[in-house]
Amino acid sequence: MRILVVEDEPDLLASLARALREEGYAVDTAENGEEALFKAESYDYDTIVLDVMLPKLDGWSVLRRLRQTKKTPVLMLTARDAGRDRVRGLDSGADDYVVKPFDLDELFARLRALIRRSSNQTTTIIEVGAVKLDTAARRVFFRGQPVELTAREYALAEFLVLHRGKVVTRTELYEHLFDEDDSTLSNLLDVHVSNIRKKLGAEFIATRRGHGYCIE
Repeated sequence: MRILVVEDEPDLLASLARALREEGYAVDTAENGEEALFKAESYDYDTIVLDVMLPKLDGWSVLRRLRQTKKTPVLMLTARDAGRDRVRGLDSGADDYVVKPFDLDELFARLRALIRRSSNQTTTIIEVGAVKLDTAARRVFFRGQPVELTAREYALAEFLVLHRGKVVTRTELYEHLFDEDDSTLSNLLDVHVSNIRKKLGAEFIATRRGHGYCIE
C-alpha cells in the first residue's frame, strides 16, 4: 500500500515515514500544502496522512481542493484538540482525525481501517481458499500454518486480496507498492509473484496475459 505523509516538521516527517516503511508501506512525503496537493492529484494513494498547519497551503485547503477530484482516504493530523477543528475536518471530507501527540500503534490501526473501508472490507480476517490474511496483525496463514512473507510480498498479496475478483494491472501494482524513491525493475513483480506462489500455492495468484494478475 502506498501512503502520502504530509508534515512540515522535518523530524516528525522523517520518523513517520521510517515507521511506515518498517511496517511495509510504500511512502511518499511532502513538506508543504502545494507539494502535497500536486502529489495527491498525480498519484492514486491508498491513504493520505495530512497535517493541518502547513506552509503555502494549509491542510483544510488541500483537502477541499483534493475532494473536487478524488476520494482518497485522508487521515488528518494536527496539534489542535478543539472539537470544532475535528468537526471541520470531518465535514470537509476527512475520513479520520488524530491529535498530536499520538500513539504510533493507534495511527497504524486507523490507517489499516481506512484502507479496509475503501476496499469495502469490514473484517480484518480475509480467507481465500487455503490462504488466510490477518490484516490487523499483517500475518498470513496457509492451510492453518503461519507463512513468512517479506514486507513487499505481504503488501502485494494484501493488495490483490483486497481487490479479489478484479484483474489488477502491472501499472496499478507498481503505483501502489513502490514509492517515488524506489528503483523499480521490470521483472520485480514477477519475482514477488513467483515467491508468493511458492509459499501460498501456485493457484493463489492467476496471471492474465497482457493484463496483469488476479485472485479469483
